[in-house]
Amino acid sequence: MNPWISLLQQHRIIAVIRADNVMTAREMALAAAAGGIKLIEIAWNTDRAESLIPKLQQELPDCKIGTGTVLDIDSVERAIGCGCSFLFTPHTNPELIAKGVESNIPVIAGALTPTEIITAWQAGAAAVKVFPIKVFGGVEYLKCLQPVLRDIPLIPTGGITIQNADQFLAAGAIAVGISSHLFSPEAIAEDDWTTIIARSQTLIQKVQPFQNQ
Repeated sequence: MNPWISLLQQHRIIAVIRADNVMTAREMALAAAAGGIKLIEIAWNTDRAESLIPKLQQELPDCKIGTGTVLDIDSVERAIGCGCSFLFTPHTNPELIAKGVESNIPVIAGALTPTEIITAWQAGAAAVKVFPIKVFGGVEYLKCLQPVLRDIPLIPTGGITIQNADQFLAAGAIAVGISSHLFSPEAIAEDDWTTIIARSQTLIQKVQPFQNQ
C-alpha cells in the first residue's frame, strides 16, 4: 500500500497550525504531539515556517511534519528543501502536484466540487483536501460525494471540530484536518498548552475506532 495512505489510515488526524509568532507555532505543535497527534501541518504563511519545520522534525521524531497553504512552485521547492513530509495546497495546480511527485513528497491538493476533486486526483495528488467543506454542508456533502468518489482519498478541512471529526471518518473521509477547533484562540492567547494537550487527547480517543482500518 502507498505509505502516505497507510499513515492517514493509521492516524486519521492532521493538526493544522497557523500562527503569527514562530514560538507560538512551536508550542502549538508540541502540545498537539503531547496529546498524541502524529501528523502536523505548519501553514507556509506561519512566521518563519521554513526554519520551524526542520526544527520540529528533530524535536518530534515520532511525528510527520508537513506544510500547507502552499500557493506556487517556489514555495513547493522551498518546502521540499526544508524537509517537509507532505504538502497541502488550498487549490489544484497540476504543476505543484507534479513537483511533489517528482520529489516523492505527497501533495494533497485542495478542491471542492466533484470536477475539481477528480481533476486533482487525475493530476497525481496523493489525496484531495475537500475545502472548505462546511460551506457545502459538512458531513452531508461528504456523504453525497462518497458513492461516486469512493476510490479517491478525501481529507475534509474547514469546519472540522472535536465533536464531528469521527462523523466525517464514518462518512468515508480517510482523515480530517483540524485547526481552530483544536487550537482555541482563548487557549492560545493565554498560553494554555495543557488545554490543547487535553483537547488533542480527546480528539484521538474519538477517532481511535477508525485508526488502522
